Amino acid sequence: MHYRPITIEDYDAAVALWLSTEGVRLRDADSREGVARYLQRNSGLSFVAEAEGSVVGTIMSGHDSHRGFIQHLAVAASHRNIGVGSQLVALCLEALKNEGIQKSHLMILVENEAGKRFWSNLGWEFRTDIALYSFINGAGPNA
Repeated sequence: MHYRPITIEDYDAAVALWLSTEGVRLRDADSREGVARYLQRNSGLSFVAEAEGSVVGTIMSGHDSHRGFIQHLAVAASHRNIGVGSQLVALCLEALKNEGIQKSHLMILVENEAGKRFWSNLGWEFRTDIALYSFINGAGPNA
C-alpha cells in the first residue's frame, strides 16, 4: 500500500470511490473546483491510499487554526479491514498536529453504524454535549 498527499489529479478516482461508499454524501462543494480550493487552502492535510496504481482510499482534512476537521474517509470494499482507513486517519492527525492542531472533529450520517463503530474503535468520542447547526448561504439546498 502506498500513501501520499491527495492532488486534484486524483479527483475523478476519489469521486468514483466516494460514490461507491455507503455513508459518504457529496454536495455542491465537492465539485472539482470546490475540492481544488479545499486542497489549496489545506495543502498537505489530505491523503490517498494506492494499491497497484489505483486509488483505494481517501481522506480529507483541514483546520480553522483552532480545530481540525476530517471528511470523506472512504476505503474501497476490496481493501477494508486491513488498516487502510486507520492509516489514513493517522496521517491526517499527524499532519494536523504538525500545524499545531491538537483536537479534531468529524461528522457522520446518523444511520452510518459502521462509521460509528470505526471511529469509536479508534478512540474518537461521540459528543452529546454539542449540536450542529447549518446555514445555507448559497444558491441551493445541496450547498
